[in-house]
Amino acid sequence: MGKTVLEIRGEDFYINGRKVYSEIEGSNPAAHGLLMNARFIQGIFDDRADRSRFNRFGREFDPDRNTDELIAALPEWYKYGLRAFTVGFQGGGPCFTMMQDLRSIDNNPFGEDGLRLDPAYAERMDRLIRAADEIGMVVIVSFLYAWQLHRLRDGKAVLNAVRTASRFLREGGYTNVIVEVANEHNIQGNGHPLVYTPEGMVALLEIARRESGGMPVGCSGTGDFIDEEVCRESDVILIHGNGLTRQQFYNNIRQVRLWAPGKPVVCNEDSQAIGNMQVAFRLHASWGYYNNMTKQEPPVHWGITRGEDRFFAWRMAEGIGIKLPPIPEEEQYYLQGLEPDMEYGGKRWIRLSSLYPEKIDFVEFYRNGELVYISYDEPFSVNFRQNWLQDAWQTGAEDKEWKAVVHLKGGKTLVKVAELADGRTG
Repeated sequence: MGKTVLEIRGEDFYINGRKVYSEIEGSNPAAHGLLMNARFIQGIFDDRADRSRFNRFGREFDPDRNTDELIAALPEWYKYGLRAFTVGFQGGGPCFTMMQDLRSIDNNPFGEDGLRLDPAYAERMDRLIRAADEIGMVVIVSFLYAWQLHRLRDGKAVLNAVRTASRFLREGGYTNVIVEVANEHNIQGNGHPLVYTPEGMVALLEIARRESGGMPVGCSGTGDFIDEEVCRESDVILIHGNGLTRQQFYNNIRQVRLWAPGKPVVCNEDSQAIGNMQVAFRLHASWGYYNNMTKQEPPVHWGITRGEDRFFAWRMAEGIGIKLPPIPEEEQYYLQGLEPDMEYGGKRWIRLSSLYPEKIDFVEFYRNGELVYISYDEPFSVNFRQNWLQDAWQTGAEDKEWKAVVHLKGGKTLVKVAELADGRTG
C-alpha cells in the first residue's frame, strides 16, 4: 500500500482517512473534500517521430528530464494546495504551436495492437506516480487522446490498450490514482466508435475498473459535452470547462449532479480563466487549471511561473484557506507572452494575466503605441478564440514595445508595459 491512499465517500475525497484539506489548520471547511488539480498532461511526453523539433524556447527536450523536472516542481505546487494532476499515456496537443500537425507527433506508448506498453513510458509513469505518492498527491492517469488514437489499428486494439494500461496500474499497486479512460472522448475526427460513443465508453469504463483492480474511473468530454450514461457509469464525474462561460460551467455541474447524484465532480481541464474556479468552489466541485502555453508546450516549465501560474496558485490557496503573504497590487497584473524565450517561429501568444480577472472590464493592447486589439473576455488575450485558445501574433524586428491598458470595472485604469528589445517586462 502506498503512502497516499485515496478514498471516495459520496461527493468527497479522502486521503489516508481524512477529508482532503481538513489537515490544514484554519482552512475553509467548505473546501474540505475537494481535489484541486492541474493538467500536466505532458508529464511523460516523447515524440518518437522527431524529438528534435521540441528543442525550442531556449531549451533542449529530453523525456526523462521532462519527467524529473515535473517531479521536482510538485512540492511547490503542493504548498499552494494542488492535490492532483492529470498526466496522459498519450499526452496532449501542443495546440498553440502545432495545431495543424498534431497527428504527426508519435507519443503513443502502446503497440498498434494495444497489447504492449513501451518500457520507457511505463518507467516514467511509475516514477511520477510514486513521487506524487510520497508527498500526498493523486495522479489522474489518462489513457487515450484523440490525436494519437490513429496509431491503434482498430477497435480490438483500443480494448487491448485500455486493458494494458489498467493492468499496469494494478500491478503497480498504486493507491493514489484515478483513471481517465479518454480525454475528451467525444471528439470523432481521429477516434474510434468505442471511444467517441457513450455506449462504447461505458464498456471501456467497466473494463478499466475491472482490470485495474477497482480503481476509480471516469472519462472527460469537451467543455460543451456531457452525457448521462457516461456520468452514471463513472466513479468520478470528469468534466471540462473549456470554452464555457461561468454560467454554462455552472449549468453543466448542476446537470451532471442531477444525472448521477452522490458522486464527486472533478473538472480536470478548463483554462487560465481562474474566474471559473470560483464557480467550482461555490458548488463544491474540484477544478483543474489548464495553461496551454506554460504547461502543454514541450519543453515545459513545470514550476509556478510568473503571471498566470502564480495567480492560479494564489487564488487556489485563497479558496482553500491556506494563509499566504498577499500579492502587492502592482504585481497583480502581468503582460504575459513577451518573455525572451516564449517565442516560436516569430510568433508570440500575448495576454494580460491578473490575480482577480473578475475586476477587469476590458483590456486594450498597443504595439509601438498603436492600438491593435481589445479583449473583453477572460483570460484577456490578443487574438482571443476561446478561454483556452488564442491565435498567435507574428512579431518582427519592428516590434519594440507592447502596452496593455487595463480598464477596471470601477472605472480605474492602469498600464502594463513590456519591451522586446532586451526582454524586459513590467
